[in-house]
Amino acid sequence: MNIQFQHVALIGKYQAAQVDAARQLLEEVAAFVQGLGCEVHIEQDTARHTGIQGHSVLDVQGIGARCDLALVVGGDGTMLGIGRLLAPFDIPLIGINQGRLGFVTDIPLKDYQNALPPMLAGAYDVDRRGLLWARVMRGGDCVFESSAMNDVVVNRGATSGMVELRVEVDGRFVANHRADGLIVATSTGSTAYALSAGGPLLHPRVGGWVLAPIAPHMLSNRPIVLSDQSEVTLEVVAGRDVSASFDMQSLATIVLGDRIEVRRAAHEVRFLHPVGWSYFDTLRRKLHWNEGTS
Repeated sequence: MNIQFQHVALIGKYQAAQVDAARQLLEEVAAFVQGLGCEVHIEQDTARHTGIQGHSVLDVQGIGARCDLALVVGGDGTMLGIGRLLAPFDIPLIGINQGRLGFVTDIPLKDYQNALPPMLAGAYDVDRRGLLWARVMRGGDCVFESSAMNDVVVNRGATSGMVELRVEVDGRFVANHRADGLIVATSTGSTAYALSAGGPLLHPRVGGWVLAPIAPHMLSNRPIVLSDQSEVTLEVVAGRDVSASFDMQSLATIVLGDRIEVRRAAHEVRFLHPVGWSYFDTLRRKLHWNEGTS
């Protein structure tokens, strides 16, 4: 077989209670990919947590320098974490779904041996996704910054009341929102937390973001779709124990007067899917559309 990708980074999902099973699965996937003619490299944290051996171990910088493909075995959370880190290197990612939903890790675990050979030989569909870049400004200082593939969420503490946020878009005042919080989501993130907050689904090719309040005090505060070329600023006007999260994986503590500035990141994530992949097929399966119909 004529393989397009010579050096493949393998990233896995690992949990303390499932280390043995995770290691066994990753060893099986690594052996299969190696059997197709690729050299397999294990991502550093994956190797440390699972104990998988027999392959070179690379950190993110090493993957960016040496690999031409990243193969992610896990759920969407695993993909979100590594996707943000590898975006600056423009390394394509393939996701094998070991989780529950799998909106961006779309190859079912049971099908990977059928799906991977043609993809590694160059038969695939490309799907580019934009990222958010956000920073927390306190006075004139940046106290935290991070990228996000799904969303940036500012919300209240578990035991406190509502948070009040002053919202600006491109420097123009929009409104003061009193709510449990506010979500700025990409089209990728429109199927995540923003969806449960009543936001719309955005097709990945739509250059837009969803601004969605969480349990707003005024029912007229509705989700709105913005251009992804905009800059959104959220200023904390009132509230206790406020925090900002980035893909629900990074967390920053927020104090009154802090400004969370959100803009489009300089890099994109490049997903590869089997030929014929359809976003609507994914929605239909994951959201259980058409169930019970003939």
